[in-house]
Amino acid sequence: MSTIMVCKELSKYYGAVQALNQVNIEITGGKIVGLLGPNGSGKTTLIKIANGLLTPTSGEITICGNPIGVQSKRDISYLPDCVTLPEWMKIKELLKFYCDFYADFKLEKAKDMLKSLNLDDDQRFKTLSKGNKEKVQLVLTMSREAKLYLLDEPLGGVDPATRDYILNTIISSYNPEAAVVISTHLISDVEKILDEVFFIKNGSIVLNDTVYNIRDQRGMSVDSLFREEFKC
Repeated sequence: MSTIMVCKELSKYYGAVQALNQVNIEITGGKIVGLLGPNGSGKTTLIKIANGLLTPTSGEITICGNPIGVQSKRDISYLPDCVTLPEWMKIKELLKFYCDFYADFKLEKAKDMLKSLNLDDDQRFKTLSKGNKEKVQLVLTMSREAKLYLLDEPLGGVDPATRDYILNTIISSYNPEAAVVISTHLISDVEKILDEVFFIKNGSIVLNDTVYNIRDQRGMSVDSLFREEFKC
């Protein structure tokens, strides 16, 4: 599989506070990768830099061999850690918005997923429950034929049934040649779908390994290893 995302010596400071410390990452296609760490470890900062929402202090990052810019934005489908869609729009208007904005958006795929959720596309977004808003935003994100899906805390604040739906949607919906990066601290929920993990602590990558190696060579689950690494 081709290389999708590369970070080299990537650092980010907010004033005197260091959020990322010389991060080196290489992610190839065909994998679901966990970016795992406690709150404040640098996960969201890294994802925002990849999306061009923040500028690194030093180092570099490329997406499919390209620097962050117009082409990288075409290649990335981003799910932020909060609901960002216009509240006044109806679901069908959001579908049209995504169709107009993204050339790789698959309208029928999105409609099929919304139908499976029993969501009427004539509903206004602001009338939905928090869980349904999360689902709609996820459907829109995963209905693109992107090369890199960046999902920032997709399980945060939703009930267990919704978490199962989100995980099943991720597995069944992404382009198999693409890479999926899931940023989360809810390890036990997401572990079952991961191929590879990066542990991030105080802005530094402290571990990178496959889920298979962790279970086979260390004799423990990713969740157990995470709890050991990040115990208070």
